[in-house]
Amino acid sequence: MEASLLRLRRLLCIVMAMLRDGYNRLIKDVRISVTDRCNFRCTYCMPSDEYEWIDKKEILRFEEITRLAKIFVQLGVEKIRLTGGEPLVRRNLELLVAELARIPGLEDLCLTTNGSLLSEKIEGLEKAGLRRINVSIDTLNPEKFERITKRGDLDKVLEGLFAAKSCGLGPIKINAVIERGVNDDDILDLVEFSRENGFSMRFIEYMDVGNTNSWTSEKLVSKKEILEKIRARFPLREVGRENGSAPAVDYEFIDGRGEVGIVASVTEPFCATCNRARLTADGKLVTCLFSSVGHDLKALLRGGSTDQEISEFVAGIWKQRKDRYSAERLEALQSSTYDPKQRKKIEMITLGG
Repeated sequence: MEASLLRLRRLLCIVMAMLRDGYNRLIKDVRISVTDRCNFRCTYCMPSDEYEWIDKKEILRFEEITRLAKIFVQLGVEKIRLTGGEPLVRRNLELLVAELARIPGLEDLCLTTNGSLLSEKIEGLEKAGLRRINVSIDTLNPEKFERITKRGDLDKVLEGLFAAKSCGLGPIKINAVIERGVNDDDILDLVEFSRENGFSMRFIEYMDVGNTNSWTSEKLVSKKEILEKIRARFPLREVGRENGSAPAVDYEFIDGRGEVGIVASVTEPFCATCNRARLTADGKLVTCLFSSVGHDLKALLRGGSTDQEISEFVAGIWKQRKDRYSAERLEALQSSTYDPKQRKKIEMITLGG
């Protein structure tokens, strides 16, 4: 038995040393969707009224997610982010958090949520081992918030945000997708709110995720424009990308009162340093936010494959990865040849953020 374990460890060490994709990018970060359900219908993510949900028996069980997470960590993953849909609509999520938090070698476990159920669930999640969250808040105007989310209650989300702060989670980041003519006039209000309350603010360029959000470049508010609006009131100093590969470029306020980050997937693609993989709620490994296909890990899990066989399968997929969609999109935009409908992509609600 000891000899077999030693051989497995040696194999994993070899795989980890070699596990780089076609552009020499390591796998370091996995976004795990725990459900495709959501209680909001945000216009940039879920604009349709009806969706065909994944059958519940096809959704990965917590023990299956935990098993895959352990394999990912053995392959070099250091960070796991839980997403959805809305992850807090998944029952007993704290049980999964507790299992993931125990994985040796996992350095960061965090959650992205719309915040609507946070106030009633954050205490259990914190006790289970969750330390960081991102909360999506695109405006502080209650009427506009309801229009964007189609059914969201801003007061309930803010209640959850401050409940997380009271539980000691940190840093707590607020995410806002900025869309021209929708909430581009909310940028400074969000900055001021985050500064006053000790939250980190992150703005995200409006992207052509999925196939149904009717993306056009006219709706895009660029990173440059967002920065100009903020700097007109608050001087900033660029910090850069966390660990050199985070999606956001961070800036700190000169007066020392916090920081702001901007994810500029459209105007400043970061494909060259992208080390993120995604696992859909039904067990598909996806190598890019804009992918059109996923690779079925659930079939291996439920078909009797060993951890070693699953590890080798994941490694093989990653080694073949050559995704650089955002860079290709910018090239096409600059040459006026880009049509977002040319490529069918997996919907955001399935992938998670």
